[in-house]
Amino acid sequence: MTTNIFAFVVVLGVLIFFHEFGHFIVARLFGVGVEKFSLGFGPRLFGKKIGITDYRLSAIPLGGYVKMIGEDPDAEVAPGDIPISFTHKHVAKRILIVAAGPLFNIFLAVVIFFGIFAFSGTYIIKPSIGEVRPGSPAFAAGLQKGDLITAIDGARISNWDEMAKFINASKGQAIRVTVRRNDSSRELSIRPKQVTTQNIFGEDIQRYIIGITASGDVETKKLNLGQAFSESLAQTYRVSRLMVVIIAKLIKGDISAKTLGGPIMIAQMAGDSAKAGMVSLISFIALISINLAIINLLPIPILDGGHLLFFLIEAVKGSPVSIKVREVAQQVGLFVLILLMILVFYNDITRLFFS
Repeated sequence: MTTNIFAFVVVLGVLIFFHEFGHFIVARLFGVGVEKFSLGFGPRLFGKKIGITDYRLSAIPLGGYVKMIGEDPDAEVAPGDIPISFTHKHVAKRILIVAAGPLFNIFLAVVIFFGIFAFSGTYIIKPSIGEVRPGSPAFAAGLQKGDLITAIDGARISNWDEMAKFINASKGQAIRVTVRRNDSSRELSIRPKQVTTQNIFGEDIQRYIIGITASGDVETKKLNLGQAFSESLAQTYRVSRLMVVIIAKLIKGDISAKTLGGPIMIAQMAGDSAKAGMVSLISFIALISINLAIINLLPIPILDGGHLLFFLIEAVKGSPVSIKVREVAQQVGLFVLILLMILVFYNDITRLFFS
């Protein structure tokens, strides 16, 4: 339990700091005055005021905020503060300030993945056969346990995922599979068959297979700095894309809302990651950082995405969205957010005590 709490505090603290620092640094870059930079909500525990900014740690650690001068569009701004007022900045600058929070979370993930790939390399599953299913195309062609697949239709194969993609892309047409067995190499003709399997979302999909399983042999591939950076961008994109797909499926009802988790689940996962080692914990921070960025970009009033939507509308129509419309939208957004928080806490408690 202690490990879970400590890991949760570390993970949340890092994510909140980077998110709010993104808003803060871009606001200062554009000359916007910042009154408060807070990690946490609620009463101020301690902090230090530098210039006009109160840097503080607050009592409720489930978030944070940056309070800028003139942030509320209907608030009165002293004439002397107009040059540093958020509302009085060009709409493009306001868009960049709001977008900076989620973008800094994405940036954090890229930096973490880059560090991991640069120092540890990447792990690949070798295309080595662990089992050949009786009656399968691979069995009929003569593949055996321990065979290493080195090429398909003349294209070099370096890992298991690459091999699976080639097989699936065959669409049932015969393929030439080159294997290394002991010290010799041989080429076999195999016609993949179509089967119905389930993806990570439990949905039925059609795939082409030859009927083999991996031996589980893993090797480390060292990467230079350029490769590490490229792979960090690719990994960030893959996680971001998966998160978008999950959200879309949740909205459509293809994935149950029971799968959602809140602070308790994050604490448990953070604790498990911490117990697995520092690299595992840092990787978990990167994954949650991407999730936080994607969620914040949803066009829900009260989230960054809702503010961005209003500013984009303003940029198109040439005038701000009316105060009344913004107030109603904020109330709706707050209601949706409260419902979502109740749901994830309910799911967390159900999983913790009744599963």
